[in-house]
Amino acid sequence: MSKLEPDDLVLVAVLPEPRDLAIVRILGWYRIPLKSAPKMIRVDWVAFYLTAAFGAEKWSVHYLAPVKGFELMQRGELLHSEPDHPSAHEPYYKIKLGPVHRLANPIKANRGRRFTFLYTTGQQLLSARELNDLTLKGPEESLIR
Repeated sequence: MSKLEPDDLVLVAVLPEPRDLAIVRILGWYRIPLKSAPKMIRVDWVAFYLTAAFGAEKWSVHYLAPVKGFELMQRGELLHSEPDHPSAHEPYYKIKLGPVHRLANPIKANRGRRFTFLYTTGQQLLSARELNDLTLKGPEESLIR
């Protein structure tokens, strides 16, 4: 089992719908459109910010998974049930993940936040009390620019 280390780089990504969490848990991957991908996808972990669609768990980070690798694919190759989707032929990163872990202390936002991705460290993720605590400040921030 992977263990989150203090110096690990963590990408916090938005999960818009419960279906996306099911894909992460059951199929072991997360998708990112190439056109809106963050600057760096070579990270150690992905943590997931849940939107209002998640009811009682909304506006918070409850889950994370270790990154095992990534590849570039068309959206239609990832989501076979949506061959006619307008983005079916667009390139997407398929982030391959290990087992999903639940945080002992979920990280909540005081209100719904609009962001797509943010970077943090393992240490910040484990000590954060609210979403604002995850933002990198100082020398770590230069590592991802």
